[in-house]
Amino acid sequence: MDPNTGKKGMFNKLSKEQGMQLLKQENFKRKTVSFYRYVILDNPNKLRDELYEDWNALGVLGRIYLAHEGINAQLSVPENNWLVFKANVHANKYFPNIPFKIAVEDDGKSFFKLTIKVRKQIVADGLEIDEYDVTNVGAHLTAEQWNNAMGNGATVVDMRNHYESEIGKFTGAICPDVETFKEELPKVKEILQGKEDEQILLYCTGGIRCEKTSAYLKHYGFNNVNQLHGGIIDYARQLNKDDSLENNFQGKNFVFDERRGERISNDVISSCHQCGEPYDIHVNCKNVNCNLLFLQCDTCKKEYENCCSVECIEIVNSPLEKQKELRKGTDNKKMYYSHKRVNLNLNKKDG
Repeated sequence: MDPNTGKKGMFNKLSKEQGMQLLKQENFKRKTVSFYRYVILDNPNKLRDELYEDWNALGVLGRIYLAHEGINAQLSVPENNWLVFKANVHANKYFPNIPFKIAVEDDGKSFFKLTIKVRKQIVADGLEIDEYDVTNVGAHLTAEQWNNAMGNGATVVDMRNHYESEIGKFTGAICPDVETFKEELPKVKEILQGKEDEQILLYCTGGIRCEKTSAYLKHYGFNNVNQLHGGIIDYARQLNKDDSLENNFQGKNFVFDERRGERISNDVISSCHQCGEPYDIHVNCKNVNCNLLFLQCDTCKKEYENCCSVECIEIVNSPLEKQKELRKGTDNKKMYYSHKRVNLNLNKKDG
């Protein structure tokens, strides 16, 4: 049975449109924050309800996952409630002094409702729960230490998915062509074979995937595993605080909220998936049963009517009954653009 069901009054059932409308009516600023911790939670279901009640009362919006192995949270907090929220989190016996990562670019519209779910794992790795010790992690490096290690020739590995790394990455990083974290762990271990005694640098958005990866690699005999403390988010924060630090990150940091990305440098390292012009803003296909996440420039948005393909254009312009018929048998789930799977360099059909 799903542990998230049957809790009356403990869920926000607003639609995205309703939530966005309420956001527009707010007359206060919000702070977008992320944090995580690997810690054994005795009763994630009970904790879930307690957090929902407390945080909903403070006007918190966001996406939070709990599991027996810990918490993974991305959320926005009204600035006038920030200190109360921070105290609430730190007062919890599982999260004392947990570090917060504050968004660099923030318009306060990152989330539109509060969702807290209990899962098997806070980051799904496809492995058995006890296959390795997730708490035996690698060394955490500051931005300065990270830059120095890069300068000394360490091997840098991007632990994000390919749709994240295509719009931004560290110079010279290995970026595995994967779409899920489950695929990435064994692939990275394979890529790094023979480097067991060399210095390995891991990075991701906020650090949580690197925690698991560093523990995984250490379990399999890698002796000098390091990770960027606080991920790309905190690297950008450190850059903003210290002008003497060199920025070794190119492009944007992909984020899993309505913003879709934070610009870390002015470089545009990706291209529109339809015409090939430099571009780095992700959109979803207008055909909701496709919902493909891809890069589409403003010119192609007009030409392809916010769709990823000629087929999707035909569907969104069809009568509703025909749309329903055309959608039969398709999965209404989010997909991510893959060079191997989809060719979006389109030519419209004649006529």
